[in-house]
Amino acid sequence: MSSTTVSTVSTSTSLRRRVLGVLAAVAASVAIWLVTALGGVDYAVTSPGQPEVVVNLVPVVVVSLGAALIGWAALALLERFAGHRATTIWFTLVLAATLLSFVPLVQVEATAGAKLALGAMHLAVPVALIPLLPKRDH
Repeated sequence: MSSTTVSTVSTSTSLRRRVLGVLAAVAASVAIWLVTALGGVDYAVTSPGQPEVVVNLVPVVVVSLGAALIGWAALALLERFAGHRATTIWFTLVLAATLLSFVPLVQVEATAGAKLALGAMHLAVPVALIPLLPKRDH
């Protein structure tokens, strides 16, 4: 009976920590956007061959939430199928995805402030997820 209780507590704590990680990732991106937007950053972005788009708060929330949830799902799948290597594989995937997320920033036309702020948001999500999503095996 005590092993069931320990497992339930561990699962509950893990779930709570992971939800906190997702919320922290979104909150960090939102905070960066709010501070920089209030500071006067112009979020007008033009991709090659596309009309100008203004990055407002809605896509910031949607993209950061989506990325965080995909990260969580990937980790959960790896924990199920990759065993003790799951966290290492997941961390490698997070680094690769983070680096790849910067490719569009190099290709778009935007102010330096917008590119810096968007880059900071691209870093904020993994920085919030890396310490909170993986299991804590003590």
